[in-house]
Amino acid sequence: MNKRYTKLIKEMHLGKCIMIDGATGTELERRGVPQIPNAWNGGGALSYPDILEEVHREYSALGAKIVITNTFATGKHTLKDAHQIHNFEKLNSQSVLIAKRACKTANKNSLIAGGISYWTFTKNKPSLKILKSNVRDQALIFKNNGVDLLILEMMEDIERMMVTIEGTKNLNLPIWVGLSCKKDSSGKIVLLSGEPLEKAIDNLKNKNIDLINIMHTEIPLINSCLDIAQNKWKGLIGVYAHSGVMEKTKWTFEEVISPKDYSKCVQEWIERGVNLVGGCCGITTEHMKYISEHNFSKTG
Repeated sequence: MNKRYTKLIKEMHLGKCIMIDGATGTELERRGVPQIPNAWNGGGALSYPDILEEVHREYSALGAKIVITNTFATGKHTLKDAHQIHNFEKLNSQSVLIAKRACKTANKNSLIAGGISYWTFTKNKPSLKILKSNVRDQALIFKNNGVDLLILEMMEDIERMMVTIEGTKNLNLPIWVGLSCKKDSSGKIVLLSGEPLEKAIDNLKNKNIDLINIMHTEIPLINSCLDIAQNKWKGLIGVYAHSGVMEKTKWTFEEVISPKDYSKCVQEWIERGVNLVGGCCGITTEHMKYISEHNFSKTG
C-alpha cells in the first residue's frame, strides 16, 4: 500500500470528501469511439488510445483524486463473448498505462484504480470457479502494471460479489466495492439482482474492504441507499451515480441531468457526510468540471 493512498484514506477518515472521475465508457461513446459488440466501450485502449488518454487527463486535471481504468468490459468472460479474448492482456495492461500516462501529465496526485466487473452483455455468466480465476488474472495484470487500488464495479448480486472479492485476495492491493441498486416492486432498496442492500453490506463486513460505493444507481435513489449504507457500514462510503438510460448498448445522453443539477445533488451527498463523489454512465467531463468548480473549489 503506497504512501499517497494511505494519506488519502486518512484524509477521508478525518472527514474530507474527495472527488473521483466521471464516466469513461460513455464518455468514449460520446466522443465517437465505436463499440465492440458484446464488450460495450471496452476497446478504447487499443482502438482510440489518444481519446481515452484525453478523457483520463481531463478528469485528472480537474482534480480527480482517483482515475478508474477503462476496464469495466475487459474481463475474460466479456472479451470471450466479443471474440476479443486474444486481446485480454493488451486491453487491460494498456488501459492502466494510458491512465498512468494521463495522470502523470495532468495531476501526479491522482491515483489509478483498476476497475473490475462481472457484468455481462450477453447474460452468459461463467461458473463461479471460472469467474474467480478470471478476476485473478485481470487483477494480476493491474498489479503488475502499477495500479494503486482495485475498484469492483456494478456488484449486482451477493454470491458473485463475494467470489470476485476472493479472486482479488492476497495481491496486497486495497479493495473498494461498488454496489448497484434499484427499488423493487414493494419500494425496497435492493441490488439489481433483487437481494437487499443491507444483506450485501453485511456480507462485506470483516472482508478488509476500505470503502463501499453506491454506483451506477439512479440519482433519485441515492439518498435512500445512503440511509441504509450509513446505518449498516461504519467505514468509508462513496457515491457515483449514473444519469440517462442504456438502449441496447447505446447511452441516451439527451436524458442526462444537467451539470448544475447534478452539482446540487453532489452537495447534498457531501453534506450527508459521504467520503467520495464522482459520476458513472452519462456523467461527463462537463459535469465534473462544474462539480470541481462549485463543490470542491474551497475544499480542494
